[in-house]
Amino acid sequence: MPEIFIKLRKIETVYQLVYKIFLNICKVLLVADILITSWIVLARYITAIPAPNWGEELILTLMAYMAVLSAALAIKRNAHIRMTSFDRYLNRHLITALDLLADVAVLVLAVIMLVVGWQYAVSIGAKGSYISMPWLSKFWMYFPVPLAGVAMIFFEVERIVLDIERFFVKEDKA
Repeated sequence: MPEIFIKLRKIETVYQLVYKIFLNICKVLLVADILITSWIVLARYITAIPAPNWGEELILTLMAYMAVLSAALAIKRNAHIRMTSFDRYLNRHLITALDLLADVAVLVLAVIMLVVGWQYAVSIGAKGSYISMPWLSKFWMYFPVPLAGVAMIFFEVERIVLDIERFFVKEDKA
């Protein structure tokens, strides 16, 4: 195995740390989402509990964060759905090349998400505010897209390095 891959393996702990940070962010967002949703539902049936007027908008925003960040987390685990029906009939190097092509395409998507998402967040998002929270900019509603773009770029670079490494590593036939 070329020396570069041995050196790149040493930064795996950084990738694991970033993965855990984003995973914990998703966990906190999910707990907050559940608590706010429960509060709103209880307030509908128990008149003594005041319903927050900001709850539904905040729930939707938290869901947007969780959706795109969890998609970025799936890249790290290589857990996205993919077509593998013909993999057993194809050459190992062809499969690796197709995986590399797919990862490069996702990397391009991630860069687009970062650039265009940031443009939307600072232009459209900065001009508006939440209806129920006029003090809060809609920037935060658009921000999950560029944030997920950053995470996707980070994890896709790792996937691409692993794909390139697979060209140089012999697979054991067990």
